[in-house]
Amino acid sequence: MWIVELAFTSAPERLAARPAHRERLTGLHREGVVRMAGPLADDSGALIVVDVTDRAAVQGFLAADPYFTRGVGTGAKACHTAPAPLIERPVRVHVRSPVRSACRHRHGTPAGARRPAR
Repeated sequence: MWIVELAFTSAPERLAARPAHRERLTGLHREGVVRMAGPLADDSGALIVVDVTDRAAVQGFLAADPYFTRGVGTGAKACHTAPAPLIERPVRVHVRSPVRSACRHRHGTPAGARRPAR
C-alpha cells in the first residue's frame, strides 16, 4: 500500500481537469486500487492511498492521472506503508484532563466539586 501526496497548480486548467481526475479515482476505488483520497485543506494538493505492488505501479498510476496528463500536476511524493492488522477488540483509553468544564458531571456533581465518598 502506498500513500501518495499530489501537488498541483491553482491554474483554471486544474479545475477543468478535476471531473476527469475524480471520475478516474472513483473507478479505481470500485476496483480496490484506491483505498481513500481527498484534497488538502488549502487545496494545494491531495492525498491518495493506493493498493499497488511497487513504485513502478505508483508511477504508472500517476502518469495516467488527468492532472498529470493535462500538465496541471506539479509533483508527487509516494511512501510505501505496511498497515498494521486491525485490532480485534476495542482498546479502552482514559484521559484525565486538568481542565474542568462548567457542565455537571455524569453523577450530578457540579464541576470542581468533590464527589461524595462511597
